[in-house]
Amino acid sequence: MRTPVVMIIGLVLAPCGFLLSLIATFSPDWRELRSVSGAPVDEIIQQGIWDVCIASDISSSITCGQSDTTYFSQQVITVARGLMLTSLLVMAGGIVMASLGVRCWQENPNWLIAGLSGILIFISGVLSLIPVAYYTNLLSNITTTFTAGKFQVGYSIVIGYISSCFELIGGAFLILCLFHLCKRRNEKQANSFYNKYYRESSPKSRIRTIDVPDMTWEHRRSPSFGIEDFSQPPNRQTPREFVSTDFTRNEPCDADL
Repeated sequence: MRTPVVMIIGLVLAPCGFLLSLIATFSPDWRELRSVSGAPVDEIIQQGIWDVCIASDISSSITCGQSDTTYFSQQVITVARGLMLTSLLVMAGGIVMASLGVRCWQENPNWLIAGLSGILIFISGVLSLIPVAYYTNLLSNITTTFTAGKFQVGYSIVIGYISSCFELIGGAFLILCLFHLCKRRNEKQANSFYNKYYRESSPKSRIRTIDVPDMTWEHRRSPSFGIEDFSQPPNRQTPREFVSTDFTRNEPCDADL
């Protein structure tokens, strides 16, 4: 049996979403601060949920490990950390369960396990979408020790949205396995009910029995009962011998010679 399309789409999008979500979680570019006071014009402050880095538009050098206690003490950062880590754990469990449910090395997949894995992957997408949307909504309101004149969304937010979409779509396709399983069970129950109803409702009069007479020697037709008695075999007349009665011709014939 070929792998169903819904399972193929789910198995392709789920690992892609997991990888992108992993990058979005640990990359230090959820927000970019530009025009920072007391800093060069080309300097950019990149803030993530785990680290803060200083980059430049001119050079490719990045200096991470900057301290910003005011930024990391915000509630949105704590919530984003917890939800993103939870999303990664749930996503990993969903991918493992999906691999066990599809089981490409066997003839038939397990629709139930594949559908349950879709639920986990879909929940993971929701868990990763909440902190990304929450952080984007409070982008310019998150306090920090740096004084900047311009706030921009970093590439981590964009990757987070893409990973959430992949997880939601992949989980939704795998959830369709549950609907397929329910459809098969309903068809099976309907067929069994129909067969049971047909067996119970069919009248016995539909089955016609025909009495076949016993054509043996014990029964023969008789004038009284219309049955013939075969207990005795019929009398057959033995052929009579031909005896010549012509005694007048005693002369030898040509055949006698």
